[in-house]
Amino acid sequence: MAMNVDQFVAVTGASTRDARRYLEKYKRLDVAIDAFYGDPNAFAGPQRSTVSTTKINQLFDQYKDPDASDGDDMIAVDGTIRLCGDLDSDPADVVWLAVAYELKSPSMGAWSRKGWVDGLKRLNCDSISGLQTLLGQLRVKLSQDPDYFTQVYNYTFEFSRPPGQRSLGLDDAEGFWALLIPHGLQGGALAHVQRDDDVDMTGEEGWKEEYTQWWFDFLNEKGGKGISKDTWQMFLEFVRTIDSKFERYDAEAAWPSTVDDFVEYAKERLAS
Repeated sequence: MAMNVDQFVAVTGASTRDARRYLEKYKRLDVAIDAFYGDPNAFAGPQRSTVSTTKINQLFDQYKDPDASDGDDMIAVDGTIRLCGDLDSDPADVVWLAVAYELKSPSMGAWSRKGWVDGLKRLNCDSISGLQTLLGQLRVKLSQDPDYFTQVYNYTFEFSRPPGQRSLGLDDAEGFWALLIPHGLQGGALAHVQRDDDVDMTGEEGWKEEYTQWWFDFLNEKGGKGISKDTWQMFLEFVRTIDSKFERYDAEAAWPSTVDDFVEYAKERLAS
């Protein structure tokens, strides 16, 4: 229990008291962490202050597009750039993909009032200083929590696709992978997992950082203009489960043909 409490506090930034409460209620560490992020104030006493919806709306108005019509109440790219400047945050920081997921951004660099207000209320944030703290929390969560990483990863595909398109452009896909994959590897959200529970491969190495560039090289050599939703989602499972030598790949599984072909490509590079 003590180790789980320490892990809970390290991941969420919660108090030890709240960590114990969530773990006692939900029993499993991963479930308790998800519950905390879903409702961080579930065990808050009456002394805990609540956020102001008025302040959240005022914050939105500070950055909204001044030329937007009444029916198009949005923060656009220019407002997002100003917001990042006030937060001293790089707009290309991977954490903004987590923010996009939390506030249900409809497209890159854009925010609707409803998504903004609902998201920040749930995250207990109504100020620039609160947003600065939130960015740090979301960055850690994205790096360390496998389930949360998957949620953000899948949402990234959905909100970044061009309107009316079923696939994501190759350049855009590579840009997002270049942000997400190293971040997940560094913090453990993409730690290697075994697909075959009957074989003890304790200590087996998985995906290495240089393999991400191999994947890009392969895609560009192969040609093609876009990445399908199926390839995007299955690639995440592939990264988590493949061994470092690509020897335990199950070619009979329902992998996209692009992944099948990449395994052969990677084996050739390893052998050269």
